[in-house]
Amino acid sequence: MTIDVRPATDFEDVRAVLGPKSPGANVCWCLSYRIPSKLNNELRGPARGAYVAELCRADPPPGVLAYDGDEPVGWAAVAPRADTSFARNRKVPHVDDLPVWSLWCVRVRPGHRKQGISHALIAGAVEFARAQGAPAIEAYPLDNGDAKVDLTMAYAGLRKNFERAGFTHAADTTSVLAGHPRILMRLDLR
Repeated sequence: MTIDVRPATDFEDVRAVLGPKSPGANVCWCLSYRIPSKLNNELRGPARGAYVAELCRADPPPGVLAYDGDEPVGWAAVAPRADTSFARNRKVPHVDDLPVWSLWCVRVRPGHRKQGISHALIAGAVEFARAQGAPAIEAYPLDNGDAKVDLTMAYAGLRKNFERAGFTHAADTTSVLAGHPRILMRLDLR
């Protein structure tokens, strides 16, 4: 299997990975860290997908998609930290004043997991941020050691996967997800 990672410009492919089975459902669509909480709470049902469709037409698009042939099998959200709620998050510190990019969600579709797709997504997100001129990229994964993580809450990624991609621990956070502490990891792109 060869995984190809590309910018998320095709909304139908993003929908295949992130969208709900029922069009009226209020699923995340990977908006909770991207937009202000007031707007996130106001967008309901189909309006959430319509918002993401607009993001897919923007420059830069909202992240990257992994493909197995023509089938979209994974997603990673990546954007300038200044454009996310991490810019104001009190639990996740700022390491310095660099205009870093954030990588906060890695999702692999059921039936495609345990095939290295998350590794390809992280690498693809790094290359995407680098191509956009990012001086560094941060992630806020779970520091779970060898403990199992509920797949629903594993979207933040796991420390070991970011270490494999060359990220290093940059700071502790006071954020906890699924009972595991989150840490700030960074990769310099200069």
